[in-house]
This record gives sequence, C-alpha cells and structure tokens, in this order.
Amino acid sequence: MSATAIPAEEIHPSLWRASQLARGRGRTVDTGYPALSVELPGGGWPVGVLIDLLVQQPGVGEMRLLQPALGLLANGPIALVQPPHIPDSLGLGYIGLSPDRLLQINTPNSSDALWSAEQILRAGSCSALLLWAQHTQSSSLRRLHLAAQSSETLFIMVRPLTAAQDSSPALLRLALRPSAEGLMVDIVKRRGPTRAEPLSISLQPTPVLFSRHARLSRRPFTEVIPRSLPAEVVA
Repeated sequence: MSATAIPAEEIHPSLWRASQLARGRGRTVDTGYPALSVELPGGGWPVGVLIDLLVQQPGVGEMRLLQPALGLLANGPIALVQPPHIPDSLGLGYIGLSPDRLLQINTPNSSDALWSAEQILRAGSCSALLLWAQHTQSSSLRRLHLAAQSSETLFIMVRPLTAAQDSSPALLRLALRPSAEGLMVDIVKRRGPTRAEPLSISLQPTPVLFSRHARLSRRPFTEVIPRSLPAEVVA
C-alpha cells in the first residue's frame, strides 16, 4: 500500500489531511443544527477541549445555539461562570434548560473567574461549563485547555469577536453574528479545511435569556460561592 493511501489518523490520531475534516478523537455532542454539525470534525461539539465562541456582544444567540447540545448531556450541573447579565430562568426554561441544573458563579475579577473555571474542569463535576471572558492571556487559555482535556465536560468560552485575531489553543473557534433568521457563523478554526463562506443558522424566537432587567424567577438559580473567593451578590 502506498503512503498516500494510508489515512492520516492511522499514522497518528492528531494528523489529518488539509482537504478533509479530521475524525473526532474523543466524544462529541450533536449541535442540533445539521448544517453546522456536518462542518465540524466528529459531527458535533467536541467534549473535553476548549471551544471558542466569538461574539459581537454577549446575548446574540449563543445560548440558543448551544441549547440542543446542553439538552442531550447527562443530568449533571451546567455551570455559568461570569454571565454578562442576570440569567432569565423563565426564558431558559422555555428552551428546555431547567433552572435546577444551572449554577451561576460570579466573581469580583476575571482572574477569579478563570480560577473557578479551572477548578470546575479539574473536578469534572459539571456536564457543561460556559465561561464569559474578555481579554485572556495565552497562558490562561492553555491552562484551561489542559484542564478540559482531563474532563468529560463540554467547555465553551464566550469571548469578544476581536479575539479572533489572537492565537488560541482551542480546537474549535466560531465567530457568531446576529442575522434576521438567527446567526451567521464563521468557522475561524477547526481541524480541517478552511471554509470561506459563513453558515446561516436559523434560531427559533425565544424569550430574553440574559437581560439587565430579567424578571425574578419562581425558582432561583443555585448560587455557588467559590471557596476562599468573595462572590458578587446577585440581585
């Protein structure tokens, strides 16, 4: 058999041909959006790695994009670290995310938020972790990616769109922009060929999920106070 006929992943799991999507080495979770899943190695969100969602501003639809996958995960907690606004549990409940599964963690500064996220990943106690962050140093990203690799957690970092120009150890990076139908998704980085055209993802209308004026919920979120760290009081 010639060398060109040998699949790259048989030589080493980390290898893939530039013209083809890499085969997923680990577990993936279906995105719930066929047009997106077919463009991702393994056919879904990779578990146990760092995933970057790059947004113009928080709340453009990232929770609705992730909702089908979050609903497929085991009944472990879903941690929301440093969410941009007060989560509206009524809206989240409308799309099938039970407030009983959600842990909201607010910290005084970004360093404490990164520390909290790392401890969650190393503990492996949550099915999913969503971390909203601004400027993050490469060393911190590498620590989080390494911690994620030791877990079975779906780990998503939501960062500003301007971070797309920065390097990142994330195996998957998507840029999200709002559109009339839902989202335009640009694949910034994946284990496979470059895709020049954005994907159009239709999102069904839902109530506001993050709002500065969110209504009080009949069932409040579980507030987690990181050990030895002062936590911000959620009104």
